[in-house]
Amino acid sequence: MRPLRLALVVLALAGAGCRDKPVDHLQKARDATFEKRPDEALVEYRKAFDGLRLDSTPEASVLRARALKGAADVYWLEQRKVKEAVGVYRELIQQCPDSPEALDARIILAELLRVHYRDLRGSIDQLTTALKLNPPQGAELHYQVAKLYFELADYQQVELETRRLIERFPTSAFVDDSIFLQAQAVAMMEGRRQEASRTFADLRTRFPDSELAPYALFEMGKLRADAGDNEKAIETWVETLKTHPDPTLVQDYIARARKRISNTTAEGVGQREAAFDRARPARSSLEAVGGRPEEAANEHN
Repeated sequence: MRPLRLALVVLALAGAGCRDKPVDHLQKARDATFEKRPDEALVEYRKAFDGLRLDSTPEASVLRARALKGAADVYWLEQRKVKEAVGVYRELIQQCPDSPEALDARIILAELLRVHYRDLRGSIDQLTTALKLNPPQGAELHYQVAKLYFELADYQQVELETRRLIERFPTSAFVDDSIFLQAQAVAMMEGRRQEASRTFADLRTRFPDSELAPYALFEMGKLRADAGDNEKAIETWVETLKTHPDPTLVQDYIARARKRISNTTAEGVGQREAAFDRARPARSSLEAVGGRPEEAANEHN
């Protein structure tokens, strides 16, 4: 009996030695994802995660985060299962909050909440938490927060967030975008039209080569038109035509402004020729209806 019992023990140990480790399941999951077998990849990620449940070592924590991130990415990027992806991203954030994978999960989750659930507040919460981790794309994430507040029509918060961004990331590529967004938000607030125009002008001064510069000038024209100064608006839009990527749009606004001027101005009012033509004598009533001056004189006599 001893040889048989010994043989069984050896086989058991051999079987245990051949059992895949969590890291092996992770590699199989990656391979399956690359080969476009998402269902198989999810099975392998689950096996990897299950194998790490009772392991509290730092190495296990790293592998656990990778398994959850991989599974969530498969749900979202490969299968487009938003609900499942959101659930696993949330689980990742809860179990491994300080991991690099959790940072990526917050950013992706913020976009999913915004696009698929219109949960703008939830999206802001995820991005705000991500910003506390000082990610390398901090300026971009802060700008996304400001845009979300604009979607919520919280224009005062937009102004605050864009000012913070400009102060915190003064050399960022998102500074001109932030100034433009700030000007748009200020323009939406009652009684601050002139301040908004100055902010648009500041963008053009600080970033004359920015692709937003012609749009800023176009918006300045709209603000002048809204204030009733159609002549100044037209002047601004004529200047905008030199650089704006959509001249047809600008020309349309110019035409509308000219029509407004025409509709609100009596014929001859403001025309120098009509206002200062002193040499021409006043017409009589007969001349006014088409009669000749001689007929008018006879009628008078």
